[in-house]
Amino acid sequence: MTSNDPRSGIRQIDAPGLAPGPGYSHVISVDVPGRLVVVSGQIALDAAGNLVGPGDLEAQTRQVFTNLEAALTAAGARWEHVVRLGYFLRDAGGVGVVRAVRAEFVPEGVSPAAALIEVSRLVRDDLLIEIEALAVVPAT
Repeated sequence: MTSNDPRSGIRQIDAPGLAPGPGYSHVISVDVPGRLVVVSGQIALDAAGNLVGPGDLEAQTRQVFTNLEAALTAAGARWEHVVRLGYFLRDAGGVGVVRAVRAEFVPEGVSPAAALIEVSRLVRDDLLIEIEALAVVPAT
């Protein structure tokens, strides 16, 4: 079964036998020509390179989504074009915090494919989260 998605040519597909994911889709189909935008893992550094929210997952996650949005905008993409998010967390138990902050940025109804991986360490010991994104901007 396929869900209609307001994003042109990007569709969320409901796969029979898979439970719905909270805030993500199991399958995304891109059916139109477009431009692929790959955003490297973003961490909780501000524009000056300073850590935002030492020890605070919510503050770090908000900065990471701010950075993702800046990267997408620079590439001419919007959240509606994001087809996959990869989450790397020092403690996967914080997923509820991440979902709440994600809802502040990602419009309702936009549910990219996703993976959440708990890691023992990120590039710096004071980082709690890193998120990468993949977007497809439909050709105009």
